[in-house]
Amino acid sequence: MRHANKGRKFGRKRDQRQAFLKSLVVNLVMKGKIKTTDARAKEMRGLLERLITKVKKENLTGTRYAEKYLPKATVTKLMKDVAPKYKDRAGGYCRIVKLGRRTGDGAPMVFIELI
Repeated sequence: MRHANKGRKFGRKRDQRQAFLKSLVVNLVMKGKIKTTDARAKEMRGLLERLITKVKKENLTGTRYAEKYLPKATVTKLMKDVAPKYKDRAGGYCRIVKLGRRTGDGAPMVFIELI
């Protein structure tokens, strides 16, 4: 039984899964829009939205929280370019657009982008 076990495992161990989700978040922040599977996009959305919410307050706590997860260049871009756009927004910083299925294995593909 999976009572109170949230999140997807993606067939990886905990440290591999965290590194994998971190790389997805870094790519999305740096590029603004990425193509990935539906499950991956839904899983990384929560992590990214928590980061943006903490960073947009422009205090030391938010900066340190972001630096714990992301590289320095990504944190800088997140603080200077991304977070100020969402000052008046209470949440929902990402949009997931469904594309169809991947030809190889039939996985549902999506674009995830910053609004």
